[in-house]
Amino acid sequence: MSDNRAAARWADRVRVPRKTPGTVSDNRAAARYARGSRGSALHRRKAAAGRMFIAPNLIAVAVFMAFPLVFTLYLSLHEWDLFSSPRFIGIDNFRRLFAHDPLFWVALRNTVIFTVGTLIPTIAISLAVAAALNRKLKGIGIFRSIMFMPLVASTVAMAVVWRLTFSTDYGVLNTALGWIGIGPVPWLTDPSWSMVSLCLVSVWKSIPFATIVLLAAMQGIPADVYEAARIDGAGALRRFGSITVPLIRPALAFTFVITVINSFQVFDQAYVLTGGKGGPETGTYVLGIMLYQNAFTFDDIGYACALAWVIFAILLVLTLLQLRFTRRNAYESET
Repeated sequence: MSDNRAAARWADRVRVPRKTPGTVSDNRAAARYARGSRGSALHRRKAAAGRMFIAPNLIAVAVFMAFPLVFTLYLSLHEWDLFSSPRFIGIDNFRRLFAHDPLFWVALRNTVIFTVGTLIPTIAISLAVAAALNRKLKGIGIFRSIMFMPLVASTVAMAVVWRLTFSTDYGVLNTALGWIGIGPVPWLTDPSWSMVSLCLVSVWKSIPFATIVLLAAMQGIPADVYEAARIDGAGALRRFGSITVPLIRPALAFTFVITVINSFQVFDQAYVLTGGKGGPETGTYVLGIMLYQNAFTFDDIGYACALAWVIFAILLVLTLLQLRFTRRNAYESET
C-alpha cells in the first residue's frame, strides 16, 4: 500500500502537464501578432521612405504650380501695376475683358483659327509620317533621326530662321517661287498670309513630337493582327483604317489634347515672327501676345492674370470634353 502511494507521488512529480484547449490557439495568435507587428513596422518604414522620396516633387508642384495658380487668381481680382499696392476690384477685370475689350475677341478668334490651322495638318501629317516610319527598311533609322531634328531645335532660333525664310525680298520661299514664275508672297506683311506663316511654323515644330507618340503606339500593335487581316484579303489602306487607327486612338487623343494646349498657349513663334505686336494689323494677335502686352508693356498685372485664368478655363474645358469623348468611344468599341 505504501509502495503504491510512493509510486503515485513519483508519477505526479514527473507527469508532463497537459495543454489546455486554448493554449495552441493563443500561441498561434501571438505568432500572428508578432508577424503582423513586424509587417506593419516594415510597411511603415517603406511608406516613410516613399513619402521622403516624393516630398521634393510635391514641394516643386506646390511652389511652381499651386502657388502661382492661387496667386494669379488673387491678382485677377485686384488692380496692380507692380509699383503700387494691389487694390481689390472684384470681378471688374473679367467684366472688362468680356464686355469692354474688343481686342480680346480678336485674339480669341485668331487663336481658334491658329489652333485649327495647326491641329488638322499636324495630326494628318504626323499620322502619315508615323505610318511611313513604321516599316522595317534598310536605313530607316536615319530618316527617323532627321525627322525628329526640329524637336530639339530652339523655338526662338527656329523662328528667326523662318523669319528670314519668309522675307519678301530675299527669302528662300519667294526666291523658289520666282523660279517657277510666281510673284513674291507677302508672308509676314499681309494679315492673312501672316497667320498662314505662323501656322506653317507651328506645324513644322509640332510634327516630330506627334510622330513620336503615334509611332510608339503603332509599334505596340501585334504583328499577327495585321497578318490575319492580310490573309483575309485586306489591303494596306484597309488595314490602316480598320486596324491601325482604331488601335492607336488613345495616342491620337493624347496628341490632339497636347496640340490644342500648345496652340492656345502660342507666344514665342508669334513674338519672333511679328515683333511682339501681333501684326501686321491684328493678323497674328493671339491670346499669348495679348497677355504679354498687358503684363509687361502696359503693366496691368491684374488684367493679365484675369486673361490667364480665362485661357486656363478654356483649356480645361476643352481637355475634359476631349477626354470624356475618348472614354465614351473606348467604351463603345469594347461593347
